[in-house]
Amino acid sequence: MNDQLTSPCRTVTSEEVDHLQEHGWVKLAQFVDPDVIARMLDLAHDAMGDDADSNPIPPGFEQAAEDGNFGLDYFNAHLTFGLSNPVLRPLLEDVGKNAKLLQRRAAPDGGLLDTRYYSDFFVPKLPSSRKSMHKGNGPTAFHQDFITFAVDRSGGMTFWMPLEAYGPEAGTMSFVSGSHRAGVLGDYTTYGERDALEVFPDLRQLELTEPVTYEVGDITVHTHLTVHGAGENTMDRPRWAYLVVTQPEDICWNGSPCPNFRTRDLRQWEPLAGERFPVIS
Repeated sequence: MNDQLTSPCRTVTSEEVDHLQEHGWVKLAQFVDPDVIARMLDLAHDAMGDDADSNPIPPGFEQAAEDGNFGLDYFNAHLTFGLSNPVLRPLLEDVGKNAKLLQRRAAPDGGLLDTRYYSDFFVPKLPSSRKSMHKGNGPTAFHQDFITFAVDRSGGMTFWMPLEAYGPEAGTMSFVSGSHRAGVLGDYTTYGERDALEVFPDLRQLELTEPVTYEVGDITVHTHLTVHGAGENTMDRPRWAYLVVTQPEDICWNGSPCPNFRTRDLRQWEPLAGERFPVIS
């Protein structure tokens, strides 16, 4: 197999674009070539170990990890910077082209607005029955993504790609259909021990999907205003996944601190552009 993989994804259909616009999420069946998925899984194992918990702890956090206070509760996130990777770069470019279609936003000069790369991660959810160095073995409380990205406008999306076939026992995604019309619902850390469905009870009037079952090559895409969550991984092995975050081409930094990028050289309300946030559509 060649190191450089091309055309790893198919093109979304008009019906899939309509579904995302209407419901705030869409399942794209057989979107990614299974051979590409296999290469991605190899990369994930190389970076994080077969247990998805062996990626290095950053200097200074060793004691916190030993005490169980390091990492996210709901998955072990490993930033990938896939634009420099010969396997991931073609995938990201195909994601960008499809994000432009799914975003379906008119540009000021006609046509569709382009999309920018924002970030990509390996995000395995670790088995709930095991103690882990990075945590990452709990449920994903229902929440929105938007407020965490420190951007000034909506339109961003997350492409969520399982790297194996999974069902609900793995802690797969559920969505609140239509919740993207509810506006910005705040940061999930302000909910205390509750989640978005408890803090905003009107959301319970909307349809909550069953956890998605994915075959190899299937993915889901959701907007950053769409409320979503996932259960625990009750399997005896990691639930391997990879996610790509895209943003509209005209996105700007809102001035807030952000763990996803360095803000030292940025100015508030100026565009996120350049080599770190290239147009990929």
